[in-house]
Amino acid sequence: MRYLHTMVRISDVEESLHFYCTLLGLEEVRRKDSEKGRFTLIFLRAPEDRESSDKYRAPEIELTWNWDPETYSGGRNFGHLAYEVDDLYALCRKLMDNGVTINRPPRDGRMAFVRSPDDLSVELLQKGEALPEQEPWASMPNTGTW
Repeated sequence: MRYLHTMVRISDVEESLHFYCTLLGLEEVRRKDSEKGRFTLIFLRAPEDRESSDKYRAPEIELTWNWDPETYSGGRNFGHLAYEVDDLYALCRKLMDNGVTINRPPRDGRMAFVRSPDDLSVELLQKGEALPEQEPWASMPNTGTW
């Protein structure tokens, strides 16, 4: 398992980039706009992390800007922790067998969400290519929120 990023939701891109980049000194690594999902993801890193390779890049902060205005409350602006895992299905099975609710099952063989005992959302991403779809995951419904 490898720690990837921490996501926070932002309400103003320019104001947030001023804070994180201009004031704190982080730098933008990449950006992704999703027309379908109506959001923009902006990944930042510390300058000292430039030297890390693509294979072993340092953890980043993911700023998520939802295009439709939203007031964040109850910790919704803190999104999730993300980890890359060797076998998404095996880890989800282990978690489920130990009483952890799979909030967003790995139906696509690529991504799942669970919650920590303290109600923090944790994203699990399959290392490399997505696994082939399989049951019980392919037909499992979402439970709660993530």
